[in-house]
Amino acid sequence: MKIFFLFSFFSLTSYSSTITVGSKSFTESYVLSEIFSQLLENNTSHQIKRKYGLSGSGITFQALENKKIDFYIEYTGTISKIFLKEKKPLSYEEIQNKLKKNNLIMSPPLGFNNTYALAVKRSFAKKYDLKNISDLKKVPQLKVAFTYEFMNRADGYPALKKKYDFKWSQIEAMEHSLAYTAIENNNVHLIDAYSTDAKIEKLDLITLKDNLNFFPDYHAVILTRIDFVKNFPLVWKKILEQKNSISDKKMIHLNAQAEIEKLSFQKIASLHWGDQSSTKNNLKWKQLKKYTLEHLYLVFISLLFSVFIGVPLGVIGHQIKKIGQIILALSGMIQTIPSLALLCFLIPLFGIGETNAIIALILYGLLPIIRNTYAGLESIDPKLRESAKSLGLKPLLRLLKIEIPLASIQILSGIKTTAIISVGVATLAAFIGAGGLGTFIVTGLALNDIPTILLGAIPSALLALSVHFLFEWIDFLVIPKGLKIR
Repeated sequence: MKIFFLFSFFSLTSYSSTITVGSKSFTESYVLSEIFSQLLENNTSHQIKRKYGLSGSGITFQALENKKIDFYIEYTGTISKIFLKEKKPLSYEEIQNKLKKNNLIMSPPLGFNNTYALAVKRSFAKKYDLKNISDLKKVPQLKVAFTYEFMNRADGYPALKKKYDFKWSQIEAMEHSLAYTAIENNNVHLIDAYSTDAKIEKLDLITLKDNLNFFPDYHAVILTRIDFVKNFPLVWKKILEQKNSISDKKMIHLNAQAEIEKLSFQKIASLHWGDQSSTKNNLKWKQLKKYTLEHLYLVFISLLFSVFIGVPLGVIGHQIKKIGQIILALSGMIQTIPSLALLCFLIPLFGIGETNAIIALILYGLLPIIRNTYAGLESIDPKLRESAKSLGLKPLLRLLKIEIPLASIQILSGIKTTAIISVGVATLAAFIGAGGLGTFIVTGLALNDIPTILLGAIPSALLALSVHFLFEWIDFLVIPKGLKIR
């Protein structure tokens, strides 16, 4: 009992001294989150845990509310429009008062206003004499690319379309960094941008004047919970010291270091704090081992549970045909849900992180195992079952000694399929803060950095290949010799 209480004490002590910093999946959010992570690492004794690259404002906000992260960088316009559901612009004080009613609080503005903007190439603007957003009505067959989040949020495309009375027919949704590639290659004419994006100047784009004052101010702030401020008053004091410390020009420079100079977020943050000798720009390779182990953990644990659940369900389905059809239908229905959507659906139940990812992987892995177990048992010659019965073997013994060994080829084939699928699907776990090799892919997409994407994609492919050969070896060891000859 004493050991238990000691363990509990040390667990709580460790937990209370850990601060988890979150970020959304675009460059500026990564950069600022790392700047504040290093600020606290360099000036406090707390352990800093990073959960970067969470997919969109909604998921990141839920992570904060559910105490999966302690703070992240948000914007006043997003808080007002998306979280507080306000239709009219609110002052900083009004937003703060409304947040406090929900156990939330924000820091004073960090110093820059990263508002939404609509951007076109300078040459395109000259061709059609575009100065204001309203002028876009002059352009025939305008090709538009907006980010997924902008396409759906209250202060995004639906409300913009209504405010300016646009009737566009050629509009696509894509990742923020890919939209810049699309406009650079003349695949689209118009994109949504953030006013502090470094690529606006690099690609010679101009932002159109919001002549109907649609977009609110988006002052960057630190968003956290009131209980975090109470538990970490000195940390909060250190954060408050950064009020008005980053200008618009400075933020554009920080973004440019990531997107144009290709510095790592760790290196950018180190330079921001004056560490000119930092060697942190090579951290990607050091992180490869960590993310690979996280990936293997997600795959192994989920596969284990998928087998323990899937094989018995396949057996039950074979023995009770009516129930079997229901089991197959339900597992097939789960398989039709897009992977990222399933992860999002599970957030209200399990929050973000490993638990959510593992449960999603278990659900995704059931169909191949159930179906192959069912089909393997169905394919057994009835005469063999009759022979087993005549020998006086009881049902459970027949199942374990005769039927499952005879169906082992197909059962193992289903398990192998699930394992390979899990390796691929596990890359999406990074979108909900569960880590793994997908972390490189999400970061690379945010930066439109192919080497970073490949740093996650190539090891994932090699893992899938390794899993294939591992199961070939298991087949050789486990499958009865008689079945191999046949």
